[in-house]
Amino acid sequence: MNGKRATVFIILTLFISTITWSQGSYTFQPQIDARMTELLHQDGMVFKDLNKNGKLDAYEDWRKSVNERVDDLVSQMTPEEKAGMLLINTMNADTKGRLPEIANRYIFQEHMTRFIFRNNVAERSPNPSSRSSRSRRGGGFPRTAPISPYDAAQFMNSVQELAESTRLGIPVLFKSNGRNHYTHSAQLGIDVSAGSFSAFPKEAGLAAAALGEGNMDVIKTFSKIMAMEWSSIGLRGMYGYMADLCTEPRWNRFSGCFTEDADLNSEIMTTLVTCLQRKDVWHNNVYLTMKHFPGGGPQQDGFDAHYRYGKDQVYPASMFDYHWKPFKAAIDAGLSAIMPYYGVPVGGPYKPNNVGMSYSKGIVTDLLREKLGFKGVVNSDTGIMQNMPWGVEDKSLDERVVMSVNAGVDVLSGFDNNAQVLGMIGNGITEERIDESCKRMLTVQFELGLFENPYVDPVRASTVVGRTTHTQAAYEVQKKSVVLLQNKDILPLPAPAKEKPVTILIMGMNPDVVSKYSNAQEEGGFGFGRRGRGELPTYTVIDGNDSTLNISTVDADYAIIRVTANYSGGTSWFVPWDQQNPGNGFGMLSLSSMDETDWELSPSLTDIQAAMNKVGAKNTIVSIYFSQPFVIDEQCGIRDAGAILATFGVRDDALMEVLTGAFNPQGKMPFALAKSQAAIEAQDEDAPGYPEKDTLFPFGFGLSYK
Repeated sequence: MNGKRATVFIILTLFISTITWSQGSYTFQPQIDARMTELLHQDGMVFKDLNKNGKLDAYEDWRKSVNERVDDLVSQMTPEEKAGMLLINTMNADTKGRLPEIANRYIFQEHMTRFIFRNNVAERSPNPSSRSSRSRRGGGFPRTAPISPYDAAQFMNSVQELAESTRLGIPVLFKSNGRNHYTHSAQLGIDVSAGSFSAFPKEAGLAAAALGEGNMDVIKTFSKIMAMEWSSIGLRGMYGYMADLCTEPRWNRFSGCFTEDADLNSEIMTTLVTCLQRKDVWHNNVYLTMKHFPGGGPQQDGFDAHYRYGKDQVYPASMFDYHWKPFKAAIDAGLSAIMPYYGVPVGGPYKPNNVGMSYSKGIVTDLLREKLGFKGVVNSDTGIMQNMPWGVEDKSLDERVVMSVNAGVDVLSGFDNNAQVLGMIGNGITEERIDESCKRMLTVQFELGLFENPYVDPVRASTVVGRTTHTQAAYEVQKKSVVLLQNKDILPLPAPAKEKPVTILIMGMNPDVVSKYSNAQEEGGFGFGRRGRGELPTYTVIDGNDSTLNISTVDADYAIIRVTANYSGGTSWFVPWDQQNPGNGFGMLSLSSMDETDWELSPSLTDIQAAMNKVGAKNTIVSIYFSQPFVIDEQCGIRDAGAILATFGVRDDALMEVLTGAFNPQGKMPFALAKSQAAIEAQDEDAPGYPEKDTLFPFGFGLSYK
């Protein structure tokens, strides 16, 4: 059973149905997959000869503790191999999952063992109930063709084979931004479209659903499915989730936050860590790199710290501690890694407070490690060395590396220059300090079981990612996330009948989806037209998405309008910082002002108002996708609508089930909505909510039909 390049699976049966696993140590023979190394046999057990020396070393012995294995491996590493562990950068698959040209350099020359995976794992077939997503430019990352789950698994296996063939056979850890969300505008470098993965609502939608149910069951369901799907293709690490509190409504990263409430966020982060980072299972868990410590929410005037003009974080309400509370909860739950933000904590209590978080020893060591007791990996945000070196712009690249590592950072994200790090060992950074980082990172790879078997089954990946039970569970959570903000006795929609049809003007929705619904009661339940009950009358739909339609000629009983807003202005954060500009009006969140800015409202406010005027405001239902806490101001006229709903990433059919009463709305707002743009501008960046006089809908608000 020996032989290089042979795939060998050794499974000890002996009537043992499971492998006992506890934080990286096995009680019984684990599954071994050796493709580029020989196998070793000792005491009737099988091991991998990762360093190819023909004997069993401590780090190859799965019976030993993680600490013993880590210490032995670090003692065998060269300075070049140690320096490589501090590097991480994007490595995407080429077409059909093929290895990119850069793979050999990253593995064999830079000695890297961590990579960010940004490929879109594409849908198997178009979803007729999903509207197309537009990708907002994030800049700087390679755009690649979509690949299938099978291709993704094959790609990661190929990279693991390269890694196994290196001198010490250290396996690779692949990480990714969030994937399991229904999003209208995935931002390259920030999140990834769901593609084949099951699509839950966005983070704020998960929080809205959890608030509505009064427990963390939806977070647990989400975590279980995410772990299964990610691990099936070989993804075992995540850049997320964001523990940031969305107290500053104008901040671009608001769309990745769960809530403004520190207590709710603490409970969510605890649940994510305990459910995704399970240490009692093998090969079915995902380790988190929670971001952006100590909380990136309080950005001055809402500007984004990716840009020089947005580098400052401020605390006018003196709520610095409020923002790191969710991180502390995650640390106490066993969080594996944390990512500091780009921002400069102006006036913060930990020094230096005039440099970005990853350069501040006060933030990373004094606060995070010593006060909060964090023992895991600190991973910088991407690009701090070259593109976002706030507060250290005048320092050389060598000086930045030394300052960040000595501040307590273990991984330099978006950086792949081994020689740069190696040159600083003994020249500003001690080897003992590098050893600390290597030990923290290797602990993660051992705990994940990657040293025994980093490989996955591509066929299984094809059946796990987006399987029907997963997508159905995600769909149920989508429905639970919808928040009914206003209802002037228009919802649920009345049922059409043969003698009394119901005509609906739709905008921003798929007409094929809406036309399938009937809301006709049958035996105490709701029928859904052609979805299995074709004999029931369905809604008559007028497609307001048709640009040739003259709305003034429309004769409809109701209008359903789904509203989204995307920002098209600003500059890529990968252009020189002295050439960046903030664009036109990103912080203008009032719906009535968007036509004057780089925001693109879809449908346009002119078309929304025309439809409301024609059908009647009281007969109009407006559903708004809140990627930011947009202001439904008096001037836009939407407050006059018969019903207003908040969504955070749901399919059209999920929304229709709420509108027809097939599903009773139960979501609750995870953040407050302001009455005016003036209230947005007057609020303190670090404080949640608004004064009562300035609040349109408070945190936790949500109506139902019963």
